[in-house]
Amino acid sequence: MTHSLHLFPLLLAGALALPAHAAEEKPADAFFRQLSSLCGKAFEGRLVEGNPSDTRFREQKLTMHVRECSPEVIRVPFHVGDDHSRTWVISRTAQGLRLKHDHRHADGSEDSITQYGGDTAEAGTASLQSFPADAHTAKLIPAAAENTWRVEILPGQHYSYQLQRGERRFRVDFDLTKPVALPPAPWGAKP
Repeated sequence: MTHSLHLFPLLLAGALALPAHAAEEKPADAFFRQLSSLCGKAFEGRLVEGNPSDTRFREQKLTMHVRECSPEVIRVPFHVGDDHSRTWVISRTAQGLRLKHDHRHADGSEDSITQYGGDTAEAGTASLQSFPADAHTAKLIPAAAENTWRVEILPGQHYSYQLQRGERRFRVDFDLTKPVALPPAPWGAKP
């Protein structure tokens, strides 16, 4: 019994140290960890905000697949029906996170409009990160120079991909409560 009493202060100190360590995790790291926890799973989504030009996103099956995960990069193909051209690429930077849009043709070659996106400018939260358009995006797509993409993850609830530019709004929500069958490999990726 006396031996157990001597261990109590050590156990208490260890328990108290855990929350302090968890509090040190940066929001971008927590967000990246949460996205990584979905690796290997696919989820169906629906357009919840858009404009008349977004008709195909309303009419086609929308699927995201957290397909490739490493400690530095996560690749998330976004399938729109039989169109497997889009992949969201979220990677770590020295200051936070980067979102890029990798667009491919069916033969795997890059589209002329690809690799656009931006880096986080603020810490964000463990569940929400914002990516203002970078200089490459402004040069590639001048109309998108004011874009801000937002990605939200509410574990066990939903994943949202959002675009904001002036009055333009686009948002797709994916249901994380119901994993679905894995889609084919995105164009340009190995099966």
